[in-house]
Amino acid sequence: MEYDIEVKNLSRIYKKNIPGKGFRRIFPKKMKIRAVDDISFNIKKGEFVAYVGANGSGKTTTIKMLTGILIPTKGVVKCLGMIPWKQRIKYTKDIGVVFGQKTMLKWDLPAIDSLLLYKDIYEVSDSDFKERMQLYDKILNINERLNQQVRKMSFGERMRCELAASLLHRPKILFLDEPTVGMDVVAKEEIRNFLRNINEKEKTTIILTTHDMGDVEALCDRIILLDKGKIIYDGRLDKLKKKYIQTKNISITYGKVKNKKFVERSRKKVKILEEEKGYVKLSVNIKEHDIKKVISDIIKSVDVIDISVEEPELSEIVAKIYREGRVK
Repeated sequence: MEYDIEVKNLSRIYKKNIPGKGFRRIFPKKMKIRAVDDISFNIKKGEFVAYVGANGSGKTTTIKMLTGILIPTKGVVKCLGMIPWKQRIKYTKDIGVVFGQKTMLKWDLPAIDSLLLYKDIYEVSDSDFKERMQLYDKILNINERLNQQVRKMSFGERMRCELAASLLHRPKILFLDEPTVGMDVVAKEEIRNFLRNINEKEKTTIILTTHDMGDVEALCDRIILLDKGKIIYDGRLDKLKKKYIQTKNISITYGKVKNKKFVERSRKKVKILEEEKGYVKLSVNIKEHDIKKVISDIIKSVDVIDISVEEPELSEIVAKIYREGRVK
């Protein structure tokens, strides 16, 4: 199996001074902090993987090691067959990096100047550059922003141009850190569509670090959960949801009651969350009851005008896992 990224027993330890008095003020004791603690994972070519963790969990430190910015304390990293911090010049030609809070564009210049600079750095041909820019404008609508100073752009406008710059040279791996933070719903959807398009059509391997579980659900099939420097889950997103979702909510708008017997039978299988004339919202424990059977009983008992089924958001599931400290 072909892997773009191979990580084995990776650790990064920092040393922090412990404040003291007298002699210890000049020569303080050192405390070791394991930002990343003996993690291992592989990522196949063309995968779109969410790398998720709370603040301080070690995800940014991991990304910095994968991009070659940091050298690990121990462990092995191979990306595209290269060791990032040892073959950095060759390696960076094949990767793209977007950090939401840091710009790779020249702040006081129009965005097009930065894009032309990266065109020369990565030796992108004129025809290739033109083709890429047409693609970016088609999906991201960036042409009208290219002659605007970067510092005068909104975050969403700047992020569109950041993505264009990071993908100009057709990288094999793209590292994304909070690419949609602070964006409105429309801007987020445009960015997600663009990333989905690049991943599917160009088979770009993408690692996404984010606190926005909407991004994860919209884009990723696989999720790696990190807590206190350790991986607590690595697998398919749908399996994680299946394992942790215990209840689903059913919202029903209805007319007349058809069968009181079925109404009473249905009520024994659910918890009523909201109720008013012609409307009820129910919670069903799917570990104890077949939700299809519950819905069937509801349809038999009342004249259904509208019905919808909702499951807990991914953010709730992840929060629950962090509270428990591990995936069971």
